[in-house]
Amino acid sequence: MEKLRIDKWLWAARFYKTRTLASEEIDKGRVHVNGVAVKPAREVKAGDVLLVRTGVISRSVVVQAVSDKRGPAPQAALLFTETSESVAARAAAAEQRRLAPEPALSLAQGRPTKRERRDTDKARDWNERWSASI
Repeated sequence: MEKLRIDKWLWAARFYKTRTLASEEIDKGRVHVNGVAVKPAREVKAGDVLLVRTGVISRSVVVQAVSDKRGPAPQAALLFTETSESVAARAAAAEQRRLAPEPALSLAQGRPTKRERRDTDKARDWNERWSASI
């Protein structure tokens, strides 16, 4: 086998859990082959350079082999090699996320509960509150 549909290859190489997810991500423009956005039916071959974005992680990989069967992870890792620039960029992005995390991720809970609102109201001094009538 020399060529294979890109959605099948991405599924076999374990970039996406299902072929449907791979097709959806390709349709959204998150996968590029040799710098060009493609459709799920596009065939890839050994030597093609793919830019694959999964979540916030973006990888640039070179296709080494083609397989239409989804095997174990060590076997799937043999289907591609990640470029050194991509590895460095991912490491820098991970370090940046570690040093400056997203502020919204620090919120453990959403709205305060009724008890928490009552406790907040008790702690406030309502006599010192600002008023437009003063």
